[in-house]
Amino acid sequence: MAVLDILEFPDPRLRTVATPVSEVTDRHRELIADMFETMYAAPGIGLAATQVNVHERILVMDLSEEQNQPLVFINPEVTILDEELGEYDEGCLSVPGYYETVNRPRRIAVTALDREGKIFSDELDGLLAICLQHEIDHLDGKLFVDYLSPLKRNRIRKKLEKDQRRRA
Repeated sequence: MAVLDILEFPDPRLRTVATPVSEVTDRHRELIADMFETMYAAPGIGLAATQVNVHERILVMDLSEEQNQPLVFINPEVTILDEELGEYDEGCLSVPGYYETVNRPRRIAVTALDREGKIFSDELDGLLAICLQHEIDHLDGKLFVDYLSPLKRNRIRKKLEKDQRRRA
């Protein structure tokens, strides 16, 4: 396993729309293991393949404190079960150090493939539903800062660009 580099906003590769996985292979399972290692090292609770510059519809999550409840979603498809929106403070490994309030549906259903390529469905609510929607946004080339006003988004972009230049 390896810790992968996480792309940071405003890297244009984060805007790439991921392609569906036609067949889950050992290469995908190795990528998933690397994504978990990367997410735990960051530390974070979710990571989409797009964030590590792999543009396939794969995401991983683990909301447990002990980091022992790994979840894998390949080609996730979501149905909104409740139109009521919840306000959540979201952060992102690709937008380090920033947290902003985003409104998303509180209850969803998801159908996806697991790491073995088996289809499953589940109903999610609360933080799990929010996190999944956040990660699916990445697969669609969208970031949580896109939900913010242009002024806030540009302020965050400029600060991150300055930090990136300083590190380079």
